[in-house]
Amino acid sequence: MILVTGATGKVGSEAVRLLAAQHHPTRALVRDPARAPYGGAAGVEIAVGDFDRPATLDAAMRGVDTVVLVTPSRPAQEIAVIDSALRHGVTHIVKITNHRATADSPVGRRRDHARIEAHLKATGLAYTLLAPNLFMQNLLAAAPMIKQTGGFTMSAGDGRFGMVDARDVGATAAVIAAAPQEHAGRTYLLTGPELLTYAEVAKELTYALGREIEYRRISPDEHREAMIQAGVPEAVATSNAQVFGLIAEGDAEWLSDDVASVTGTPPRSMRTFLAEHVTAFS
Repeated sequence: MILVTGATGKVGSEAVRLLAAQHHPTRALVRDPARAPYGGAAGVEIAVGDFDRPATLDAAMRGVDTVVLVTPSRPAQEIAVIDSALRHGVTHIVKITNHRATADSPVGRRRDHARIEAHLKATGLAYTLLAPNLFMQNLLAAAPMIKQTGGFTMSAGDGRFGMVDARDVGATAAVIAAAPQEHAGRTYLLTGPELLTYAEVAKELTYALGREIEYRRISPDEHREAMIQAGVPEAVATSNAQVFGLIAEGDAEWLSDDVASVTGTPPRSMRTFLAEHVTAFS
């Protein structure tokens, strides 16, 4: 049995869908079963649970061999999942992490990932780490601005990134969870097929929509204040602004062929992603 946490999110829901389609017994851990898009699908069990309630995690772990661990990278929550897995004889954890997760990172959530990874490794459980570049799906948050103003603001300057479709991350997790032994101890870097800047993303949006889309550069401080004004919690806005500032300095300028090497299928391009989501921006 494979347990997928964060099973209503971008990565987790795709992993569940693919595992079920391939007839692997799969259990989806969700807080709200009404949000599970695969409810009732053959091969999918729904486990209602809460990362902050260990008893619900223990109930979800019964009979599980492998866990796909997807959360908002809160250490106490992921550590609770790992400890529950250890108590119940789980043999392998596939964790979504950050490519620069270090204890001395200037970015809080990267330090959080480093703490979680250290705890996971200390348990002795077999594990595989998946470190994606920026998610293409994050562009959907800019869709209302693009519709209303014909452009979007960002503080990444002209930094390049290997943006990846979250569905390709979910697909990679599903392949590994289905046969984890050969991937034990490995870290995979997950990207799309090309390095892009946000100026080039604007050009791709222009192509997809048939009208000019503008990339408006702002500073990380301006971006932080704009996010706070939009209702983003201050700590999250600060972390996001730090990340975009680092992108401007080349932090995300890396590509990998790990999606294709694990799944056997090339990752989706930006043009493919936008063609499939064009109605969200128009």
